[in-house]
Amino acid sequence: MPPRFFVPPPLQAGGHCVLPPGPTRHVQVLRMQPGDAITLFDGQGGEWQAHIEQMGRNVVSVQVLAHQPADRELAIDVTIAMGMPANERMDSVVEKATELGVAVIQPLLCERSVLRLAGERADKKVAHWQSVAAAASEQCGRTRVPTVQPVRALSAWLAGLSSEVVGRRHVLSLRAGGHGVASGQPGEQLLFLSGPEGGLSEAEEQAALRAGFQPISLGPRVLRADTAPLAVLAALALAPR
Repeated sequence: MPPRFFVPPPLQAGGHCVLPPGPTRHVQVLRMQPGDAITLFDGQGGEWQAHIEQMGRNVVSVQVLAHQPADRELAIDVTIAMGMPANERMDSVVEKATELGVAVIQPLLCERSVLRLAGERADKKVAHWQSVAAAASEQCGRTRVPTVQPVRALSAWLAGLSSEVVGRRHVLSLRAGGHGVASGQPGEQLLFLSGPEGGLSEAEEQAALRAGFQPISLGPRVLRADTAPLAVLAALALAPR
């Protein structure tokens, strides 16, 4: 199978483009040559056959050939809003969530967040996570790249949801009475809120419930901040349709 690379839209049959820096480095590492086949996708659905035209020291130009329909997305639209875990764990969450089919990732700053980002530093992190999502999409065969939203404070984000239609809302909770993860219907939008290390505070969870979130349980064990959202996505990805 030819290597797959994400190229910003739009692509068109018979067109030409220059690969972004990441795919360019990958092509060079693979020691590919002019004439070698690759597969491109631009996040708009489907894939494009292509081949390398020219290779320079830091530039790889390609010719775009035929478009091929392909759909490897979840039948439901899943947004994961989560208190950002510290260290490099957020990178891993973005990567694995992309592999499992997430549509949108909303990084949140919560009361108990260890990782606290703002301003230019937050913008750089979001751009980095977006590139992680693109690379994961290349690897796993997705034809769309999840969107990583700008970092927001949980309280401000919840306030902004009041005027938005975002489908069914769930908060991952340890409180008694929470139901399990139910599979959604094709085309449905699902929104899951997950806390950082230490979980959501009682006040934050109450605010989520007032905003229309329903508590769900992932079982009797306490999952880490970077495990819980992935468990939800795995359950949804493997649910029978």
